[in-house]
Order: sequence, then C-alpha cells, then structure tokens
Amino acid sequence: MAIKYGLHGKLSASNGNGKKLADILLKAAEMLKTASGCHLYAISHDSTNPDDIWVTEIWDSKEDHDDSLKDENIRNLIVQAMPLLAGQPEKGQELQVLGGLGVH
Repeated sequence: MAIKYGLHGKLSASNGNGKKLADILLKAAEMLKTASGCHLYAISHDSTNPDDIWVTEIWDSKEDHDDSLKDENIRNLIVQAMPLLAGQPEKGQELQVLGGLGVH
C-alpha cells in the first residue's frame, strides 16, 4: 500500500461562528468528493467548544491536496471562511498515512 498524505488541524472561529465555519467546510467536503486523490475530508467540532472546528484529510499526495486549493469554487469558500476565523489559521499537522480501515 502506498503511503498517503494526511493533514489534521484546527480552525478557531470567532465567538459564535463555529457553525457557519463548519457549514462552509462541509460544502468544501461535498466539492472534494470528485477531487483527484482525495480519500477523506472530515469536519468535526470540539464537544467543549463548538467554535473550534477540526479538519482531517487524507490524499494520495501533497500535490493532489495543493491542486485542490487552486479550484475556483474551493478558493471562493476559503474567502467566505476567512472573516469567520478568530485569527490566522495555524499550520495543521502534516502526516504520512500508513493505512487503516477505509484507506486504500
């Protein structure tokens, strides 16, 4: 099995904007269903702070991930999400995904 590229990170929305941010990211997830190399784009919120939104991604490669960010529709969602953030997003954890349930 080939090693996949993974990302896991938290986006903190400004007070009360977690649901709006999550909704935008869930739209991105719908768009990424057909993206080349995307295996997982999961959106979660912290049960103790719904303004903290977690994104977990698995891709065939970093290049596939980076290419997805060039899509005009995805870029428009990023523009919508940025004003909802409490600050600059932190760099997520880059992971080498070795395998597991659902990882092909």
